[in-house]
Amino acid sequence: MRDKWRPRLGFVVLAILLTVLALPLAGLFFFRVYENQLIRQTEGELIGQGAIIAATFAAEVRAAVPAPSLGAAVPERSASERGERLRPIEPGLDLALDPILPPRPASAPGTPDPALAALGPKFSEILDTAQQSTLAGFRLLDPSGVVIAGGSEVGRSLAEAEEVRIALAGRYASRLRSRIRDRPTPPLYSVSRGTMLRIFVAMPVVVDDRVAGVVYMSRTPSNVVKHLYGERGKLALAAIAILAATLIIAFVFIRTVSRPMYELMDRTARIAAGDRDAIRPLSHHGTREMAELAGAFLDMARKLQARSDTIRTFATHVSHELKSPLTAIQGAAELLRDGGDSMDEATRGRFHANIVADTERLNGLVRRLIELARAENTVSGGESASLAEAVSALGAEPRLAVEIEAGENIRFRMSAENAAILLRNLADNSARHGAQHFRLAASGAGTVTILADDDGSGVPAANRSRIFEPFFTTRRDSGGTGLGLGIVAALVKAHDGAIGLADSPSGARFVITLPGAA
Repeated sequence: MRDKWRPRLGFVVLAILLTVLALPLAGLFFFRVYENQLIRQTEGELIGQGAIIAATFAAEVRAAVPAPSLGAAVPERSASERGERLRPIEPGLDLALDPILPPRPASAPGTPDPALAALGPKFSEILDTAQQSTLAGFRLLDPSGVVIAGGSEVGRSLAEAEEVRIALAGRYASRLRSRIRDRPTPPLYSVSRGTMLRIFVAMPVVVDDRVAGVVYMSRTPSNVVKHLYGERGKLALAAIAILAATLIIAFVFIRTVSRPMYELMDRTARIAAGDRDAIRPLSHHGTREMAELAGAFLDMARKLQARSDTIRTFATHVSHELKSPLTAIQGAAELLRDGGDSMDEATRGRFHANIVADTERLNGLVRRLIELARAENTVSGGESASLAEAVSALGAEPRLAVEIEAGENIRFRMSAENAAILLRNLADNSARHGAQHFRLAASGAGTVTILADDDGSGVPAANRSRIFEPFFTTRRDSGGTGLGLGIVAALVKAHDGAIGLADSPSGARFVITLPGAA
């Protein structure tokens, strides 16, 4: 593993939780879409109000005596537009695309058309009443851009405003401008751009295809902050709910993931240091996956510990088993070397016989050790066999006859060669304990149970728990190595099976279970 910086699990969890907690706050900066909709809604309302005022003012202009002078000609419409009776004006302002212009230019002195100025007082009353209900600012301009009604700027020119110039030329215009506030802006309003601007709409009044005036309107759009302030109680409850949900998520994550993981890491360090007490289930697993991971790890630790104990015990037994015959051979050889010439023929022959016997014992022990190593390293493959095939593979090797009483064709997962090794060691063990008959019986399908009975001396109660231990034997004086049943147990275990000793009225009864094969 490369030594590079990696974030700790706690840091990752904290970052995720803070992100979840900040999402509602970050959502405030995505109100642009909603604010844009509010701006277009406000522009649409101004268009509707301005259209009514423009239509009313156009009717008054047509009936005015003396007739007022009109302004610029309205741009000629295209052929397709001339065929349409309806000419809707759609809101077009976009908070993301349209620039926010400086506040509206200050009005300048001007001289209104006298005939239109005479209509001003009548419309001033109408516009003031409308402003009280709609909160919009209304100005009615003559064809030169001079205010003739609305507000306190009557008699002054607004022709310098860009949207007014466009309207005086006969086209509708709208602009976003910075808002001039009489009071300091509250800090909360800084999250919304919609509260810092004002919408200006200029709609030309058309009479006989000429501009008779301009309806100039302005209004601050509705804003999200005002709505949020009105719902501050609900927002506070929502914030508490979000905080509570975040804390619950943190608790669940720590309890189900972080805490078991750190406990497993601590167990790993303790097991590596040789603490056997650490090989036990965690106090809390949290999730099924963590339970399975911890179980697999602890199972591996148990197996490694058991293997370490086995290797240590095995080394001790091997050294002990090899030391005795080697010592005897060395002693006999030294005696023959130092006093062989003075020994009589019988004494010298006895020493030679001891050396040969101990050498044969060493050869037998080494051969058994090789068989045990092969059995422990056997890999269970896809091969299968039956009792009949295993007995056939034995040939004439066993010291006593092997009989099959039942289930000779039931198949189990083990090759015939390995099954023959297993039966040979069992039969040899029975023969060494005085048995004259060795009987087999198999049953089952998914799991095959094999019973192996003999009529020998049986197994004493004191030795029943140790007979499968390597090097445990009651016949050491007669050349027993104690590896025969160890080889059997290793073979069965390598094939995902189990072996045990059952009660029998006479002799010994071994019970072997192996996975069945079709």
